[in-house]
Amino acid sequence: MIDERLRRSAAHAFVESLESPWLTADDEHHLRRVLRIGVNDEISLSDGLGRWSPARLTAQGVARVDEIVVEHRSGGPLTILSAIPKGDRPEWIVQKLTELGVDRIGFVHCERSVVRWEGERSQRQLERMRRIAREAAMQSRRVWLPEVLEVAPVTSIEVPGAVFADPSAERLFDGDRTVVIGPEGGFSPGELSGGRERVSLGPLVLRVETACLVAAAWAARHSAL
Repeated sequence: MIDERLRRSAAHAFVESLESPWLTADDEHHLRRVLRIGVNDEISLSDGLGRWSPARLTAQGVARVDEIVVEHRSGGPLTILSAIPKGDRPEWIVQKLTELGVDRIGFVHCERSVVRWEGERSQRQLERMRRIAREAAMQSRRVWLPEVLEVAPVTSIEVPGAVFADPSAERLFDGDRTVVIGPEGGFSPGELSGGRERVSLGPLVLRVETACLVAAAWAARHSAL
């Protein structure tokens, strides 16, 4: 359940230190010029590591008005790794997964992937995804910033307990904490070899972004029970 002070704050921002908070130039511009937050309006600040505090915007910057609150994660981190879809769908995936509380978000190259991020393009996209995650975390009042991982080949994934989404799998997804979503053409036989655990997200073939949200929403619900 979200703290009422977080929910009603006029804006939420991330700072390097809650003990000596200050806003980046971009965040200060966003709060004052875009959101029109006024001096002495109630906001909330977080360090992105589970610590946050009620605060107020001042003429000089920001000031805490209460004690620092520490929120602990329940269960292990929820990780969603996805093949890279076309167009602006990666941005949408990062935004929505952040809003759903996913802890670690990553994109992977698969044998049947159409889109690949490599070299300088990969770094540009990674920076963009991290910026989108931060903005979505501010909007949704998260106090834990999600980690956006480096792009990697799907064959390099060696996470204990990771499951691969596959419509033909016999076992239904039941809240596993690391889920790998393949391209719309599916994983190749080689990518599923070597004892990869497969789970089904339902009887139909889903778009990449739909599969990401189904897995995240179900896992979040499962962890809340």
